[in-house]
This record gives sequence, C-alpha cells and structure tokens, in this order.
Amino acid sequence: MRIAFVTETFLPKIDGIVNTLCHLLDYLALKGHQSILFAPHGGPQQYANTPIIGRPAWRFPLYPELNLVPPINTGIEKVFADFKPDVVHLVNPAVFGLAGLKAAKKRRIPIVASYHTDIPGFARRWGFSFIAKPLWDYFTWIHNQADLNLCPSQATRTELQEHGIKNVKLWKRGVNTNQYHPSHRSQEHRSRLTRGNETAPLLLYVGRLSMEKRVDWLLPVIRSIPEARLAIVGDGPMRMALESMFAGTNTVFTGYLSGNELAKAYASADIFVFPAANETFGNVILEAMASNLPVIAPDTGGVTDLICDGINGLLFPAEQKSALINRVRELVQDRSRARQMGTNGRAFAETQSWSSIFDRLLHNYSLLVRQHSMRLNKIPKNKRGFLTLPE
Repeated sequence: MRIAFVTETFLPKIDGIVNTLCHLLDYLALKGHQSILFAPHGGPQQYANTPIIGRPAWRFPLYPELNLVPPINTGIEKVFADFKPDVVHLVNPAVFGLAGLKAAKKRRIPIVASYHTDIPGFARRWGFSFIAKPLWDYFTWIHNQADLNLCPSQATRTELQEHGIKNVKLWKRGVNTNQYHPSHRSQEHRSRLTRGNETAPLLLYVGRLSMEKRVDWLLPVIRSIPEARLAIVGDGPMRMALESMFAGTNTVFTGYLSGNELAKAYASADIFVFPAANETFGNVILEAMASNLPVIAPDTGGVTDLICDGINGLLFPAEQKSALINRVRELVQDRSRARQMGTNGRAFAETQSWSSIFDRLLHNYSLLVRQHSMRLNKIPKNKRGFLTLPE
C-alpha cells in the first residue's frame, strides 16, 4: 500500500504523536509498504524507509515549541500526483492538514484523519476558555471532511461524537515490552534519582514540562510525603519555573531521556505519578506499566482506558489535589500492594503490542480504499470519460 502522511508535528520535537509516527514508519518499512511524510521543516530527510518532506513553518505564539506550516504553496498536490498514494492520513490536522485535505479531495484520494491532542481542553487550562467552542467547531469541520476519523481511546471517541464528529474508530497505542522491562532496574540509576537514598520510595513522572501537564501538582505531593523521593524526567517550556518551584524538595530533574536511559529510569522507580487531566491516551502510562510500575492518574480522558482502579493503578478525581496526595500516600505506605499493581500493569502492557495495533490500522486503510473505489465506480462518467461528481 502507498500512504501519504501530513502531520502538524514530527522530529526533532518529541511527544506522543511523534513517538507513534516513528513506530508506524518502522512498521511500514518492515511490512514493505511505501510511504511519504510531510512535516514542519527541521527534522530528518528520511525516517526508516519513508522520505520526510519538510515545509517552512512559524512558531505558535502560545506554544513556542510548536511549529505551524501555513497551508499555502506547500507543493503537496504535485507530490501526490507523482507518488499516487492509495490513502492520505492527516495526523492531528489543524493548519498544515488543510493543505493535505485540499490536495487529497482534489485528487479524489480517500482521507483518514487522526485526532491526538485535546487542544480545546488545553485552551481552558491556559485560561482561554472562550475559544474552546470555536476550536471544537473548527476541528469538527475538518474531521467531518475525512472519510474515516481515528482516535486513541474510548473516552476521546465519546467526546468527539458528542461534538458531532462522524465515522470515528479507535486507533489505540502500543508499547515495546522488551524495551520497557523491569529487568532494566538499576541500582546506579536509582541512587542517582534519589540522590543516594536508594531505600526511599521513588516517585516518577515522565513527560513534557508544560502547563497542561500539571506537573506543579506534584509539589504538594512531595512536600506532604517527606519520606518519598521524586524524579521528573522530561523537558519543555515550564522546566525553569518548575525547577525553581521544587527547589528545596526531594526532587531530581533529569531533563529529556531516551532509549536505555529512559527504560532504566522507569524500571528503577516504585510508583508512576501522572497528574495531566487532558490526555487522549497516555503513551508514558503504558511504558510505566511495561516497566512494572503502578500508575496514579486522574479519572478522566484516555488514561481511563488503561488504568483499572485498584488493579494496575489508582485513579483520583481529576480536579482534587488532596485526592492525588492521598492516593500516592496509599501506595507509599503499602509497598506490597504497589508491587502487585505493578505486576498487573506489566501483564496488561504485554497485550498491547505495536504490531497488533498497526495491523488493525492497515486493515482500516485497506477497507477504506476498497469502499472509496466502490463509490467512485458508481459515479457516472460524461461523454469524454471523466468522472462527474455530484454537487
């Protein structure tokens, strides 16, 4: 199959969308499919077997690490004409995705659009509640021009449908359970993350350090549980402010980690704490589970597809800081229960392989292409043999 991707974000930016795309491109190369990917400039020219076509972008003022590609003069249609994709996949379409949408519609190529980020929810978190509804109206308009919409969790699917988005299917996320494994536990890393207090319970957060992740919610946690230690793994626009905020507490900031270093950080901790309340899925939660960690997270969004409260983790009411503190204290004081939840989480993660997730995605691509072909074949042609599309 020949697949063209148009994404609003890609390497060198690191987030859940980029992580998923990289795994997907590896899978397509392994299975012998051909693909191209349009993205903001600044990344690699190729990933796996996929050429990456970078386009000039400008920084989004409210989120400086996000580069937006204006949907004009992108050259997408010409590339589509040469590459002849069977399907076009718009990844988190917002601005650049409009160019892909227009080119695909003009060339009558079936369109998949995947929803990844709760931008209206982020707007509310950032103090811009008044634009949440216009944002939903905009995203509904975009997605309802696609032939198939994908989202990563049942909670997100319900929300999209409530806002009028049609033809929504689940496209969940997977985890590499060999890469993230309890065998990577390292006394050296544990000592580093606890500043030499290896016997102290070690809490871990992994993710972007940005406002919507609510990492500041971990400050009253570490202050209220003085016997615990906290490691914050990641980077982002809030890092300097957070480091100042957590100064004097039992907290270590590691910056961004990847590969074996990240796997060892997970496996060397005791409890994974994730305060973000606007997640459409939560890739890091699966990674933590694969590493044998119990997870504490809000009872909202995509994380509820992953956490069975009291079995592989604990959920807390999403807007109650005191409940988060109490949930963490429960597991700090009952290490045996925490370990059993970690074991249960590992068992769940082992059922969530990337290959099975992508097998299902390719099945949906193939089904859409067949349906699209059948629809086109029913459209009458004029005397010159050109398709006559209904108004």
